[in-house]
Amino acid sequence: MALFDFLKRKKEIQKTKESSSAKASEDKKQPEKKADKVLDTPVVKRPAFTTGQAKKVKSFSYNIVKEPHISEKSTYLGDKNKYVFRVYDNSNKPEIKKAVEGIYGVDVLAVNVIKIPKKKRKIGRAEGFKKGYTKAIVTVKEGQKIEIF
Repeated sequence: MALFDFLKRKKEIQKTKESSSAKASEDKKQPEKKADKVLDTPVVKRPAFTTGQAKKVKSFSYNIVKEPHISEKSTYLGDKNKYVFRVYDNSNKPEIKKAVEGIYGVDVLAVNVIKIPKKKRKIGRAEGFKKGYTKAIVTVKEGQKIEIF
């Protein structure tokens, strides 16, 4: 009868719980054995610093450098191993250095940051502002080039 099916289901659920608890108790015993094996292995402590050259950190963000800033002056600076990029306002010199080294694969010697302020502009009666921006002049190691132009 359909009326008493819920009683049968309760019994089936209890049976599955009992069988799963028996399996769980067997499973609990196995991890303890594994833990014993893990404790038997010797622990190797590594020194806090290494002697020799430090490895370069390869983590960098593409969200630091917006684009290369192309102007007449920046093309002249390119001959002197200096390249100009527009960067986000909240980025700092070490972040810019990591980003340029990571993106272009060059060694950066110095980073200079210039903040260009917003400027007032008039078109007819309408007044507004031309957006300000931040640019970074990056000096690259001699013999290395960045192909921008």
